Amino acid sequence: MLVPDEPLLLVAITAIGRALFRYRSELAPLTTACAHFVAALLLHHNHPGAWPWIGGVAAAVAIAAGLWGIPWRLGRTSERIYASTVIAAIGAWLAAGTAFGPARSPLPTMLVVSTLVLAVPWWAHRRRRARVKVDRVINAWPDVAEATGLAGSRIMSAAVDTWGWRARMALRPGQSVADAISHVPAIESALGTRPGAVRVEQDPSHAGRLTMRVLASDPHAGAIGWKSQRARSIADPIDLGVFEDATSVRVSVLRRHVLIGGTTDSGKSGVLNVFLGNLVACSDVVLWGIDLKGGMELRPWASCLDRLATTPEEAARLLADAVAILDARADGSGRDNSRVWKPTSAAPALVIVIDEYAELVDTAPDAAGHAESIARRGRAVAVDLLAATQRPTQKAMGGGALRSQMSVRVCLRVRERRDVDLILDKGMLAAGWHAHTLDAPGKFYLLADGHNQPRRARAYLVTDEDVRTTVARYADQRPELDALSQAAIDSPKSRPADLPAGSDPEQALTLALAGAPEEGMTVPDLMQVTGMGRTWIYERLQALAAGGQARQVARGRWRA
Repeated sequence: MLVPDEPLLLVAITAIGRALFRYRSELAPLTTACAHFVAALLLHHNHPGAWPWIGGVAAAVAIAAGLWGIPWRLGRTSERIYASTVIAAIGAWLAAGTAFGPARSPLPTMLVVSTLVLAVPWWAHRRRRARVKVDRVINAWPDVAEATGLAGSRIMSAAVDTWGWRARMALRPGQSVADAISHVPAIESALGTRPGAVRVEQDPSHAGRLTMRVLASDPHAGAIGWKSQRARSIADPIDLGVFEDATSVRVSVLRRHVLIGGTTDSGKSGVLNVFLGNLVACSDVVLWGIDLKGGMELRPWASCLDRLATTPEEAARLLADAVAILDARADGSGRDNSRVWKPTSAAPALVIVIDEYAELVDTAPDAAGHAESIARRGRAVAVDLLAATQRPTQKAMGGGALRSQMSVRVCLRVRERRDVDLILDKGMLAAGWHAHTLDAPGKFYLLADGHNQPRRARAYLVTDEDVRTTVARYADQRPELDALSQAAIDSPKSRPADLPAGSDPEQALTLALAGAPEEGMTVPDLMQVTGMGRTWIYERLQALAAGGQARQVARGRWRA
């Protein structure tokens, strides 16, 4: 700015000085060349015999930089080669300038040419340009914070990474991470980034601090190939994919129910395949599958599945057997004074994989009732659900009863913003879990133990060839159910009572309660026996209980 009261020369010097300081990184090669010219001039006049020492030191530093990246901790081979070349060239020229004088021909020409040639990689280097941009953002952050509603916040430190840069920030007292998340679009506008480039993560050690990541490019733009299984036991974490900072997404499924939700073409089947690809390699888990789309999704894994249900009737029988196993294991654990079932190859866990859970709710409500019972009571005895759905409606989620038991939730792209809260939990959309903005199949948010902050990830891509190879490798190594669980399935007590044809619902209910085992019959079993709905069953049970003809043995289980 030209000020009339200031001398024009002073204003010009100030403007030039500011420009030189602003572009100090870009001008670094020229500054370095001028500094070495002056150094050679002084050394030639005062210590012309020092040139062997200068050449030796330069050679040693060039070797150290090329081999180990010392002293700059250079990790990339290309950067080490560049540093070694620059040091060797500068050292050789400085030694020659010290011995003969920097003005002797052709040393000035060699200095200019080598400076321009070696400056090209420096000017083009992405990480250097990113560092310059970060420095400018740090200097301008007070103004940016004022414009975005985060006045008083400050950047504590910043670092450039492979995909962009990240900064640790301290908020003004009274501000929270939720405030920063709500202002993410404004931050993107102020920084001039592409939409969706800014990530805000809570600092786990301080409520008034956060980590802000700015992605220059999308690290998940391309699919990430699946390499191999890491899990060999259900107790091992499953490597599900990769976060945007290149760290692995690892989740444990032992004694945890898993819910995978997302709209069509969001990558639901791909995530399901990653889970299956790891579970089939575990020697202490039996896998059952329910696929009411004719087995289209789970049929390729059939050789590794102990059972596969493809019709509503088969699904109802499978889940009824799972409830029987659950009850038998709970009874056995009670007799042994054991609180949990510890999976082994001789007594494996049972994981029931359900593809498109909403279809099960629509076509087999009895089976859905069994699934809710398993979700409530199955974790302690290692009977777990792995359910996927494309329609995360309130009805499909059982009014929240099933969802509340799912401690591992994978949320892929959803069609509507409200679906985020249906899959994850109420308030998650406002907390920054913006699954409706995910723009590629396989991208997801994970809500689980140790993963309670909104971080984007992408699941590995399991190809058809990967499935065939994995199935061929582990099909003949799959464990069988333990004797206690198998006996529970084979026992007639695990089946609804056989009734004569033409029995009316009242008679069917009375006979079923009279023939119920000591642990009672579940409401879904009574619905199957009578052919009536859940409301009718509960009304009759309450009437019979009031008349002393029925009693509730345990939660959801009745007998005469």
